[in-house]
Amino acid sequence: MTLTPGGNAPVPSQELRVHVISGAPVDASAFRLFANGKVHGDADMVFYGQPENDDSTISLVNENLRATFTVSLNQLKPDVEKVAFTVTCDGGQTISALRQLSIGIEKGATTVASGNVELTGRQEAALILGEFYRRNGEWKFRFIAQGFNGGLKPLAEHFGVNVDDAPASPVVTPPPAPAANKISLSKVSLTKEKPAISLTKRDDFGEIRINLNWHRDSGHSGVLGLFGSKGIDLDLGAFVALQDGDKGVIQALGNAFGDYHDAPYVQLKGDDRTGDISEGEWLHINGRAWKHIHEVLIYAFIYKGVPSWDKTDGVVTVHVPDQPPIETRLTEGENQRTLCAIARLVNENGSIKVERINRYFKNQSEMDRAFGWGFRWSAGSK
Repeated sequence: MTLTPGGNAPVPSQELRVHVISGAPVDASAFRLFANGKVHGDADMVFYGQPENDDSTISLVNENLRATFTVSLNQLKPDVEKVAFTVTCDGGQTISALRQLSIGIEKGATTVASGNVELTGRQEAALILGEFYRRNGEWKFRFIAQGFNGGLKPLAEHFGVNVDDAPASPVVTPPPAPAANKISLSKVSLTKEKPAISLTKRDDFGEIRINLNWHRDSGHSGVLGLFGSKGIDLDLGAFVALQDGDKGVIQALGNAFGDYHDAPYVQLKGDDRTGDISEGEWLHINGRAWKHIHEVLIYAFIYKGVPSWDKTDGVVTVHVPDQPPIETRLTEGENQRTLCAIARLVNENGSIKVERINRYFKNQSEMDRAFGWGFRWSAGSK
């Protein structure tokens, strides 16, 4: 059922998926609301910095231009009255610049309700898309499409979230003990204008997680719909240099998955050959052993399929414990080149410098020569 703004439809009281699809990057969020229309605390908000709430009834997976919330309506506490879904624009854009924006509610493979936002003339930077709400003990979905001035901070405060609005700093330092009921909405985006950020020296950075994700067609959990029946295999890899001079390559090609606990202290967590894994691919770096690492150069390459970086809309996010997520997008792609050098993490006297690169090459060997790593290359397969 396609709804117009203000329209509603009954939904089954069970686990449902809520898809938010946009034509340009947005930040999608969900708010668990009570009788006063407000949250009880920070745990009631689900967004890029907190992708799951305290009782796991609401979770979020971001797939670049597609955000998917999983909501277990039948497990929500009895005093929860609503679950609201919102979007805020990236980079000072307004809703009208998104090209498309829609929300869809799915039970299994069946769409039970959906709504398309009319974007023409919308000058707001944020939008309340829709909400689940209880009525006489049953759940319904209402399509709202209500504009909201400001970004995620005023939107979160509208729903009662107590936001930590300390100004961002060029250097991310370990945060002090958080004040009660404060949530940080910080996110760092590396761009041409802001290509690097440094994380202050620590004895233990914990588990550093690097995620590669890309656009997934609305009719598939992977990217097959974009590239025809053959699909595309977009792989994550890394060159690793240790302080003792040892070097290595981490990638699925050649089954070089690395090791987290021993040298090189970097490990590729599986290989998503089909695009069926909704969270994309992950590379983990042992931040407890950061003192042994000199540099990690992160790259992505199209192992199989048509070189079409302009369609993948790829994004790489670096997650460091107690730090805001750091993301860089695979833009300026050259479609005849199958490899993108994305970013590098450099050990600078114990700190981590994260530097955006976004340069495109024909293969690993060409990238190797460009950055002077000195590996010897031969043909390989997975």
